[in-house]
Parts: sequence; C-alpha cells; structure tokens
Amino acid sequence: MIEYLKTALLQPGPRDLLLWQWLSLFGLLLVAVVGGWLLGAVTRAVLGAIASRTRTPWGGALLRRVGGPISAAWSLVVFTVLLPLLGLPAGAHSLVLRGVRAAATVMVFWGLWRAVGVAAEALGVSRWALSSASARSVILIGARLARTLVGIAGVITALSILGYPIAGLLAGLGIGGLAVAFAAQKTLENLFGSLALAVDQPIRVGDTVKVDDFTGVVEEIGLRSTRFRTPDRTIVSIPNGRVADMKLESFTARDRVRLACTLGLVHGTTSTQMRGVLAGIERSLRAHPRIWPDTVGVHLKELGASSLDIEVSAWFQVPDSEFPAIRQEMLIRFMEEVEGAGTALAFPTRTVHVVSRTPPAATSSGA
Repeated sequence: MIEYLKTALLQPGPRDLLLWQWLSLFGLLLVAVVGGWLLGAVTRAVLGAIASRTRTPWGGALLRRVGGPISAAWSLVVFTVLLPLLGLPAGAHSLVLRGVRAAATVMVFWGLWRAVGVAAEALGVSRWALSSASARSVILIGARLARTLVGIAGVITALSILGYPIAGLLAGLGIGGLAVAFAAQKTLENLFGSLALAVDQPIRVGDTVKVDDFTGVVEEIGLRSTRFRTPDRTIVSIPNGRVADMKLESFTARDRVRLACTLGLVHGTTSTQMRGVLAGIERSLRAHPRIWPDTVGVHLKELGASSLDIEVSAWFQVPDSEFPAIRQEMLIRFMEEVEGAGTALAFPTRTVHVVSRTPPAATSSGA
C-alpha cells in the first residue's frame, strides 16, 4: 500500500507538477493562512497599542477595518518564504510567484477600499458634514465612487500582473465612459453643482434667500436639485447646476438688520417741537439693547408740501425672525415721542383758498 501511494504521488499532474507537489501546495496554503492569522493578530495588537496613545479618533477604526488585509498579507509572506521547500520547476515556480504578486496587489487595494470607508465615516461626523445635509450626501456619493474606482484599479492591476491583455479592456472602458458622460451630462452637472454648494456653502437649509425673482426659505439641498419654500407655502425646485451659477442673496447671513422710515409732521410743528422730536427719537433708538450705536441717524429731511419729513435710519443686531417685533416697538415709541412733543403726524392734505369776487354794480344813464 505504501509503495502504491509513493508511486501515485510521483505521477505527473497538471502543469507538469507531481501529485505530491500539488498536495503540498494546498498544505502550504493552509499553513500560510494559519501563520498569517497569527502574525496578523500580533501586528494588530502592536498597532492597537500605538494607536491608543495617539489622539486620532479614527486610528482604531482604521486598524479594525484593515485587519483582514493585514492577515492576508502575512499569509502571502509565509507562503512565499516556504515555497522554495517544494522544489517546483522553474516555470511553475514563476507562475506561482506571479499569482502571489497578483494576490498581494489585491490585498493592497482591499486595504485602500476599507480605508475609504473609514475616511468617509470620519468626514461624516465632522462639523462641516453635521452642518449641511447636502455635505453628508456628497460624502456618501464620493465614498461610493472612490470605492468603485479603487476596485476597478485593483482588478485591472491584478489582471495585468497575471499576463492578461488589458489594453482592449481599458479602451472599452474609455469608450463606455465617454458614452455615459454624454448621456448623463445634466446629471453630472447637477452632481458637481451639489458638491460646490456643499463645499462653498453659500446657502444652508433654513436660510432665507433671494433667488432670481422670488424669496424663499431653503427647504432641502439634494443631490440633483435644491428646494425653496416661498411665502405662499409653495415649493420651487431648481437644479443644483443652475443654483451653483446663480446670484444668491442670503438674508440669514447678514449680521444686522436696517430700520429705515420717514416720519411726516404737520406744518404747525414749531422748531422747538421739532428739536424735541428729533432728540426723543434718537434717545429711544440708542436706549434699545440691540441697537448698533455707530449708525444711528435721525435728521430733518425736508420741508415737504404737506409735511415736515424726518428721516430715521438705524441698524439692529438681531436675526430676521426678531426684527418685525423690534420694528413695531420702535415705531410705537416714535409715535409717543411725537405726541409727547405736542405735535402730530401729518397726512396728505390740500388747502383750497376760495376768493369771492363781487361783480361791479350796474350803472344807469339818464337821458
């Protein structure tokens, strides 16, 4: 029986290898897997101890994700070191080494594929991503695109190492990519527009903005379009490719809100009353806790046809949502100052002077 096994194992098999060499290859592969797992565990423990001493929060996550590629890489190292013990023919040895190099390439790109996921997670919890829903969407799309490119590059590189002709494959991918690019031109334009909005952040969800001929609140910044809620409660959707090129006026981004009005007093107002009104209005403005004191202006503008016009200009450091209440409060104070000075607000009037002309008395002539 032993002699029969020896004879059978010495029989040639595929690729001019003896049967015992084929069996030894599988045994060597099993030993390499076990050795790689052990060496990978030691490597992860050492790197984990180093990562725990650093302040980078993503170090541990990256180590956990690339644990598989590290173990697989060690398996390839063990397999390559023990391979000469089999005494393979030169051609078979070269072929196996070529397969090992291809597998090593796959391991490298596998690690990169895992690292892209860790980078996407780290960006997803950053301040930039948390402040913008569109930024999180762009990170998700960018991670998927990066993983796809890494996977394609890994497959092409491995096939090239194994000796497969990849020139035709690259040419086909180039032609297909051009066809897809032309067919999805608008989609890509909107996608890059969304990326520009997420990076530059001229507007954010919840901002009140003026776009073209309407004013609305940014409801959502999607991957294809941005939605605005108008004062009439309707939704206006604009493709992101257009939004990125449009003139956007953000009311939310301003740091101060301007109060500008003109008060008209009756013509019966005396100069003393006028000075009292001017001083009282300015005093009321400067007493407000949210006033911007450097730009308070209260002046007699002109002596109008039906009123004496006072120009009022001031800035308040409040958001848009609080300004209507402050404007109402200040206008009521202006009325109180006018009433306290003993005068009144004017309204358009017209005085008509009627002149009565008595016809001359008729004279009589005597004969």
